[in-house]
Amino acid sequence: MGDPRMARLARVVVLHSLAVIDGDLLQVVANLVAAPLVHEVYREALLAGAHPVVRFGSETADELLYRHGSDEQLRFISPMDRVEAEKVTARLFIKASQNTKALTHSDPAKVALRGQAQAEVRNRIFERAAAGQARWCVTTFPTEAGAKDAELSLREFEDLVYRACKVDEQDPVAAWEAVGAEQQRLADLLSAKQTIRLVAPDTDLTYRCQGRPWTSCAGKRNLPDGEIFTSPHEADTEGHIRFTTPAVYGGREIDDVCLVFRQGRVVEATATKGQALLESLLDTDEGARRLGEAAFGLNYDHQRLCGDVLLDEKVGGTIHLGLGWANPAFGGTNQSKLALYLVCDLRRGGRAYADGQLIYSDGRFVV
Repeated sequence: MGDPRMARLARVVVLHSLAVIDGDLLQVVANLVAAPLVHEVYREALLAGAHPVVRFGSETADELLYRHGSDEQLRFISPMDRVEAEKVTARLFIKASQNTKALTHSDPAKVALRGQAQAEVRNRIFERAAAGQARWCVTTFPTEAGAKDAELSLREFEDLVYRACKVDEQDPVAAWEAVGAEQQRLADLLSAKQTIRLVAPDTDLTYRCQGRPWTSCAGKRNLPDGEIFTSPHEADTEGHIRFTTPAVYGGREIDDVCLVFRQGRVVEATATKGQALLESLLDTDEGARRLGEAAFGLNYDHQRLCGDVLLDEKVGGTIHLGLGWANPAFGGTNQSKLALYLVCDLRRGGRAYADGQLIYSDGRFVV
């Protein structure tokens, strides 16, 4: 018998996050290891009257592409992918891995090139979502590989993921609606501010958000969820920041990233692991060195950093910054084929100031 929480996660994703209705074309993209959750999602989609289409992938296929693929093959986007980007009305991406280290030795330039090419399809989905023509959601399926990265047993990792998704609550949808109400209060408060300053060990960074709305995320586009975010002004970030949590891009890890910003642009960047990949990503295009997103993680049911950005960026007491692409639906104007998210833990000694006023200390808002 499967874990009943997995079935509840599928139900929340299909009926709440994606709000699937009769006649929807639902695309489900997942690794083969996530088949149990895919099947639960497929069932719920059929019961809702939708037409689910499943696209399975694997780390082995990705590793072969990076090892043997030419630049032309890395840039290639299937015509079927383009058609689906135009036609799907709901898209679910399930993060799951059989081996999170499978691409560790892949050529960083090839990983960056493939990411740039895939941005075309990804951004088209976001454009259609902004126009009200499609919905999307990203969720997590707990695997042995993810549990090892988090230094947990599989059962412990399943408990962490399902708790963070609130599917162990009696009414998960009501729980997310309550989170949304509190987060909206904070988003409204920050939307009236002009600048945010982050202070922590090896960090003193200021960005301007004047006139850019802050948005609450409470279970619609991510599960787990729990954050508020904005798109900072592209030329108004100054200072330095150290990200204490590894980031993963294209299956490769980048660790202990330190960035220096001048006039909104990254002018210095170091990493103790993944330096070559980081440099390749920052050279993607002009917008790659500028902020597309700034956010506070507010899921206090989730307190363990796992080395998975979808999970880590939601940890209550963290902040994260997105380099590159800014979602125009939320006021961002930075254009880039890169979307790289980096997490910083502020639970011990971190502070945030809005227009000079202390608003956040040791991982919690104090206003």
